[in-house]
Amino acid sequence: MIVPLRSLVTRWTAVVPVVAVVLLVLTWGRGLPGAMVALVTLVLAGAVLAAVHHAEVVAHRVGEPFGSLVLAVAVTIIEVALIVTLMADGGAKSSTLARDTVFAAVMITCNGIVGVCLLVASLRHGLAVFNAEGTGAALATVATLATLSLVFPAFTTSKPGPEFSTVQLTFAALASLVLYGLFVATQTVRHRDYFLPITRQGQVIEVDEHADAPSARAARISLGLLALALVGVVGLAKGVSPTIESGVEAAGLPQSVVGVIIALLVLLPETIAALRSARRDRVQTSLNLALGSAMASIGLTIPAVALASVWLSGPLVLGLGATHMVLLVLTVVVSSLTVVPGRATPLQGGVHLVLFAAYLELAVNP
Repeated sequence: MIVPLRSLVTRWTAVVPVVAVVLLVLTWGRGLPGAMVALVTLVLAGAVLAAVHHAEVVAHRVGEPFGSLVLAVAVTIIEVALIVTLMADGGAKSSTLARDTVFAAVMITCNGIVGVCLLVASLRHGLAVFNAEGTGAALATVATLATLSLVFPAFTTSKPGPEFSTVQLTFAALASLVLYGLFVATQTVRHRDYFLPITRQGQVIEVDEHADAPSARAARISLGLLALALVGVVGLAKGVSPTIESGVEAAGLPQSVVGVIIALLVLLPETIAALRSARRDRVQTSLNLALGSAMASIGLTIPAVALASVWLSGPLVLGLGATHMVLLVLTVVVSSLTVVPGRATPLQGGVHLVLFAAYLELAVNP
């Protein structure tokens, strides 16, 4: 029974990325009727889940912490492509899209994913344990990137409004790339053991014994299918984005909700993978995924948007409002208190989830 089920999963995750790309070719640049929007949405969801599967295959082949990095970068590529393509089509109303999506990604990862993973792991195993050194380094990088890119624009005076001048935006983009590169080097080379799962006694788990690693050939095939799935997700999401935007407008919701929906969509693979790791008592892997995605979201999105702003018309608003700044500061403070002990109870998970719920409530009802 297990073998046929595994074979079925392998089959559909191989077929769906191809179907997504074919559907993308057939629908590109065309108006979509209601029935077609439903079909595209269904295939889009399947492509996201297929991307999760193939990213996990590649991640299992290369091992931790490289595996978390593969999935984080893959998910961020989707996010960056979506933001840039929607900004290219959206005109002035998309001036805050990059800010809203990046901030949503930070709140979803640092509060939503972290909170649910800590809650699941602590309820299932009694206590969630992780490496405070590696997690603390990741959190410090996320906090610095978020402040440089999302807080400073609200206080600079070289340009009116919560915007960077060209020089300031260039600096923020370069600083984001440098910090992200330094973190990746630390995570994968110099202090790799800081980002590996640990036992209850604090010993590093070098090899995850839950399953045999896939062959090099299987990993290469999954890498190719992962690329197809990402192309399909980006293109199909762009196709249904007018429906999403009109639905948000018809419901009387703020335009920033579009950014929340995009972030929720692209972070679905990350959330599923992080939850699986938490259930297996690999909380460090869950935190690598969550904080790595937050970091990649800022560290790669801001440079990409800065580059795209050369040919995109309209302003690029990056500065957060006062309410979101308070949420960001509170998130950093609470996350620091969570990370320092290197272990967490259901209380810490609940606190992060309440912060995430507050963010969602304020996004819908500012």
